[in-house]
Amino acid sequence: MSAVSAEEETPEMKVAPEEEVPAAVADEVVEAGEEAEVAADAPQDGAAKKKKKRKKKKKNANAAANGEAAATEEVEDGNAVEEGNDGEKEENDDGEAAGGATAAAGGEGKKKKKRNRKKTKVQTNPPTIAVNKLFAAGKFPHGQEVEYNNPKDDRTGKDRISSEEKKNLDTSYEDMWQDFRQASEAHRQTRQFMQEYIKPGLTMIEIVEKLEETSRMMIAENKLEAGLAFPTGCSLNNCAAHYTPNAGDKTVLTYDDVCKIDFGTHVNGRIVDCAFTVAFNPKYDVLLEAVKDATNSGIKHAGIDVPLNEIGEIVQETMESYEIELDGKTYPIRPIRNLSGHSIGQYRIHAGKTVPIVKGGDKTRMEEGEVFAIETFGSTGKGYVHDDMETSHYMKNFDLATSRVNLRLPRAKKLLHVINQNFGTLAFCRRWLDRLDQSKYLMALKNLCDTGVVDPYPPLCDIKGCYTAQYEHTIILRPTCKEIVSRGADY
Repeated sequence: MSAVSAEEETPEMKVAPEEEVPAAVADEVVEAGEEAEVAADAPQDGAAKKKKKRKKKKKNANAAANGEAAATEEVEDGNAVEEGNDGEKEENDDGEAAGGATAAAGGEGKKKKKRNRKKTKVQTNPPTIAVNKLFAAGKFPHGQEVEYNNPKDDRTGKDRISSEEKKNLDTSYEDMWQDFRQASEAHRQTRQFMQEYIKPGLTMIEIVEKLEETSRMMIAENKLEAGLAFPTGCSLNNCAAHYTPNAGDKTVLTYDDVCKIDFGTHVNGRIVDCAFTVAFNPKYDVLLEAVKDATNSGIKHAGIDVPLNEIGEIVQETMESYEIELDGKTYPIRPIRNLSGHSIGQYRIHAGKTVPIVKGGDKTRMEEGEVFAIETFGSTGKGYVHDDMETSHYMKNFDLATSRVNLRLPRAKKLLHVINQNFGTLAFCRRWLDRLDQSKYLMALKNLCDTGVVDPYPPLCDIKGCYTAQYEHTIILRPTCKEIVSRGADY
């Protein structure tokens, strides 16, 4: 119902002079007239004050006084709401009522301008929005940034952070750091979802396909510009690494399994390699805690000019300080001595340097600007792995990536072309070839392996009956500080 203005109300209250009006009625008319005058003056006084306030804020001298007051009231009350199509239709339908209300205020109504507020995008559940759309400005969250720890000289880390030269050098690599951070954010959001999704009773193929589907959406997969860095590892129990199910694998995850989830993302070949372990039975908690502690100890000690063998010694000392009781028997937790962390290059998951997880080994030092995957593996078995089971992981030989190799099998040439177009020097698996509609490729793939163009990476297993765990993070040795770029709230 439309409002009635004071001006419209007053004529109706006038009484013809020839009619006698009782005194009580006359008093009521007078009082009503006074109230109408007050009601008419009040909006004008308020509008005058608010008009000045409005002029200071928006410099809009042409706005009608009453319209201005209404707009000011709406802004001050915080009630400006973006209207949809239904709201516009309703406003049009009630145009006469709106006009009457404006006339009641004493001025012509002016249509309010709608505010085009940019809505901040929020991730869905399950996640479906790529992180580059959530952070449209191209500035992605930093990982954990830590001063370099030099026990011999505590000024070293502080000097790097405050040095203008190091700051400028760090800034010159900002585009590269942003690629790593984008890949890391995609990894974090994917694993956050998967930690809730993974449950006993799912097949391993269901798990890895859901993870890879989510990861592809988060990273906004675009062939070799952005995508998955290597197949999803989901090694179970005594198998420590390099297992992902091939087509037809019917393995089901159970309550008593210990599953290592190892997957990577990349943007422009800047790879983030990060892994965690899933165990539903709390009896394995000590094993997971030991490996996580060992990984964090290695990360803490890593830095510019740090010898790689020192990290291995600290990792081993940390992990071997734990032991676990399983079914009434106590087992020492041993680092798997023939597995290690590694340096990471562009489009190259293993760039040449290895980070041991036992004492001894290479004394090569870490250098400024390098990127490392610090990963540790703990086992209740012998602490040594060997090739076992059917191969699923493959990767083109990086050293032969630009070399011309004579291949006699036409199918091998065709398959190599598919590998070059879709994976380059990044790792891949059989399921990914199936996804590209490749068929009857096993003989061609074997030929590529026999000629050394492609290297197979079979699953790596400790003795049967034991359990293994893994935790891993990617770190960047920036000029100013150490950034654990894949660090998240989970681990």
